[in-house]
Amino acid sequence: MHTNDDTASRTATIARLNDNARLGLDRRARVQFTSNCLETFRPTPETHVAFVQAELLKAFRHCEFAADSPEHDFASILHRERKVWMKIDYYDLACDYGSEDPANAEITTRVITILLPEDY
Repeated sequence: MHTNDDTASRTATIARLNDNARLGLDRRARVQFTSNCLETFRPTPETHVAFVQAELLKAFRHCEFAADSPEHDFASILHRERKVWMKIDYYDLACDYGSEDPANAEITTRVITILLPEDY
């Protein structure tokens, strides 16, 4: 039986691991962007998408989380007057299935998706 303290500790662990992934400190984490999101913020066709990716990653490194995201697995920001979302999902090491335990970094690959609301 899990107690409230166990649940709070588990939530805090997941939030810390998610923050590490969001801050670029988790080498196993993967980051993906929807093509619509990248094209929306790409100033010219000649601009490499890596510049847009870097700009969005920087913005999400400084985001704040709402009370309804205690695991820090969802954030919403305004970027160039457009709402942008970040969602973190948990997979096994091969990214074939969901992780059995997102609080265990040894068996979990975090996948960060950055998207526009209409891409959901």
